[in-house]
Amino acid sequence: MAAIAQRRRGLRYDRPMMDVSQAADGLRRGATVMLDLLLPPQCLNCRAAVDRQGELCADCWQAIRFLAEPCCARCGYPFDYDEGVDALCAACLGAPPDYDRARAVMAYDDASRHLLLSFKHGDRLEGAPSYGRWLERAGRPLLETADLIVPVPLHRWRLLKRRYNQAALLAQALARRTGLPAVNDLLRRKRATPSQGGLSAAGRRANVRGAFAVRPAYADRLAGRRVLLVDDVMTTGATVNAVATVLRRHGVLGVDVLTLARVVRPLATA
Repeated sequence: MAAIAQRRRGLRYDRPMMDVSQAADGLRRGATVMLDLLLPPQCLNCRAAVDRQGELCADCWQAIRFLAEPCCARCGYPFDYDEGVDALCAACLGAPPDYDRARAVMAYDDASRHLLLSFKHGDRLEGAPSYGRWLERAGRPLLETADLIVPVPLHRWRLLKRRYNQAALLAQALARRTGLPAVNDLLRRKRATPSQGGLSAAGRRANVRGAFAVRPAYADRLAGRRVLLVDDVMTTGATVNAVATVLRRHGVLGVDVLTLARVVRPLATA
């Protein structure tokens, strides 16, 4: 991460909040103690008692399927066996995505669904710092080459209804841990697309086609940069691929994707 500062060439961005003063650290520790006294720490998933705020209990931790290598070098689809460093899954061989690499922390399944939906729709935001730590671990190879972190945007009406963009919270949590700039307003969602839930892979692609744009303030300052795109869940990859296509048109050198979870389907139907 030492070269991160050298790669910030004139972009306006939301600076990660980093306070290194001893006084601030002491205040933060004191606030944590008070919070624990007032609101005893609970598991992010099942609300069982835990040692620290924003953690999982042992049972929920063991139930989560955390993803790691071996996996598809492109989309991060997990392999049962090591097929080589550059091995690609059938889906990426047949139709390579516009992004370079995608990685995820965990599989989206019965064990993780409540955890993720609580974060996305249930205002369970206290897990964001922990999710940032998990993202940092899962995305370490991607972070080594990234110049900036960009969250997938919500349409303004959906943002107004939900009150927060979960992808932006993840991007900020990751930025605080890495020192990379998180540019929350670089992208905009031009139209309010219907929910992707229940749509086929082809339907998802059609739903988000042409839905994203780079804001004019950044349009001329992306050439040659490497963007790390952050979202909560990747299903078919249609959304992140649509965003990657837009970024490529503005001269972005590379687009990697990092998500908190991804759907893992049999390769025959991926």
